[in-house]
Amino acid sequence: MNPRQEESVPLSKTQRKRAMEALQALGEELVALPPDRSRKIDLPEDLRTAVDEAQRMNRLDEARRRQMQYIGRLMRDVDAEPIRRSLAMLRGDSLEETARLHRLERLRADLLADETMLYGIAESCPSVDLQQLRSLRRAALLEQAQGKPPRSYRAIFQLLKELEPGEKITGKDDDRDER
Repeated sequence: MNPRQEESVPLSKTQRKRAMEALQALGEELVALPPDRSRKIDLPEDLRTAVDEAQRMNRLDEARRRQMQYIGRLMRDVDAEPIRRSLAMLRGDSLEETARLHRLERLRADLLADETMLYGIAESCPSVDLQQLRSLRRAALLEQAQGKPPRSYRAIFQLLKELEPGEKITGKDDDRDER
């Protein structure tokens, strides 16, 4: 069959049912997210309202089941691929997100090794709180020296991670490597 013939052939009942179940499962994944994380995903207003309502339902009863079916029905009218990609990024499944996290880990290690990295970070991300980052760096180095739990070390990573996701954060030395 050529592609035009495939488009004209209607889906079987089983195929339609599988597609609807997949959309409902995607809706369940949205509902299972904490509310602050689900707000990061771009959803149509009616779907967002339905997801928020389902997140407020505490019991797993008939009302919640009907709400999940309703979310599945709303998902049929939405392009599900951007939602899948957003969920994959939140889970850390996407290759881009994994690479970004590795870059942030290297940047954190470079920052701990060399304080001048602060200036490179400040140049590429003017919104960063440089004073907080500097104090976290000092506290992380102190924690490492004293063998304490790495609270500040983790806080540096979280601070770097919360910066603009699309923004390429570079250190001072990264500019020389590209030439």
